[in-house]
Amino acid sequence: MKVSIKKGIPAGKFVAPPSKSFSHRALICSALARGESVLEGIYPSKDVVATVDCLKVLGASFDRDGLPPSFLRVVGFDPVCARASAPLPCGESGSTLRFMTAVALLSREPAVLTGTKRLLARPLSEYAAICEKQKLPFVSKEESLFVKGPLSSGDYEISAQVSSQFASGLMMTLPLLEGNSRIVFNGKVTSRSYMKMTLEVMAKFGVSAKFTDDSEILIPGGQKYTPRRYAVEGDYSGASFFAAMNAVGGKIDISGLEPDSVQGDRIYEKYFPLLEKEGAELDISDCPDLAPILMALAAAKNRVKLLGTGRLAAKESDRGAAMAEELKKFGVRCDIAEDEITVYGGRLIPPTVPLTAHGDHRIVMACAVLLTLTGGEIEGAENASKSFPDFFERLAALGIEVTKE
Repeated sequence: MKVSIKKGIPAGKFVAPPSKSFSHRALICSALARGESVLEGIYPSKDVVATVDCLKVLGASFDRDGLPPSFLRVVGFDPVCARASAPLPCGESGSTLRFMTAVALLSREPAVLTGTKRLLARPLSEYAAICEKQKLPFVSKEESLFVKGPLSSGDYEISAQVSSQFASGLMMTLPLLEGNSRIVFNGKVTSRSYMKMTLEVMAKFGVSAKFTDDSEILIPGGQKYTPRRYAVEGDYSGASFFAAMNAVGGKIDISGLEPDSVQGDRIYEKYFPLLEKEGAELDISDCPDLAPILMALAAAKNRVKLLGTGRLAAKESDRGAAMAEELKKFGVRCDIAEDEITVYGGRLIPPTVPLTAHGDHRIVMACAVLLTLTGGEIEGAENASKSFPDFFERLAALGIEVTKE
């Protein structure tokens, strides 16, 4: 799908959509609870729908009968005895693949997880090493992953530099084993905020784990998830694109966000003002999803250096390179090094060719922000639905002329 955006000043009210990251975790914790939970604010992005579909295959059930539109009833299953009735369809969701691999490994029954080639090419090394150590099958192919548990309790030594999703997957599943477990991190721990998010949701469903120091999580075994009502909080990541529009002249009243949220992307409230001055240096190791919008905003504002960017290459696209390619169409140069990116912003020219999505929802939305300043087109704009299905409708509601082809 191609979308044309006309230059304009967005103005009006914007309520943040429910958090995709919290939704994944709430869906899994409620599905692991034996009984009925009711979740409020499950937003039907493609990634969230993928997690629902995988949980259905393993035995959870979902319905909205008699509930308001934003509510979802979840009836859990026993993951230890789960038998996958079909392949688990992870689509393009890295969170789904890494979380559901851990869930599938609780059972003695085999499971096949499927997804796009790009998804299965993303790192799975931590789970591969765990399965090798515990002598469990782990067979990764271009579009599928075969695993068979059960996992054993004990010490798990992993790296959090590749993705915190490995740790979060283990944190949600290891408490269901009989014995105690520990997750010990090698090297620098990045995206700690996502692990805090996991701990917060687990606690809401009656399961505990804790950091004992900066590099270790203690997970008591023999625990059970308790069904409950749970409301998903608003998404700082999705809201960041509209906050960026405000930073370049928009007049949007943003609401629906928890002021004391543990979401790492909340830091945009601190980082965006820093771009008003030339030469800011921003560490994004705890908020890598903000990279595209920070690069876009820097292009419109001032030169900035982003640190901790090494993991961007393993996202839905090689995000640093993808944004650099699109910003070049605005006349903005970027330098990409091993773990840092410099954007030489400050002056935009209207692009004379369509922008490209690179198969990445965050690239689409970051580019859309800049097009409100210059006008232009984005090809592959449908990728926004991965996390924000009504992004362009929300943009149009703020007075920006949007045409879909």
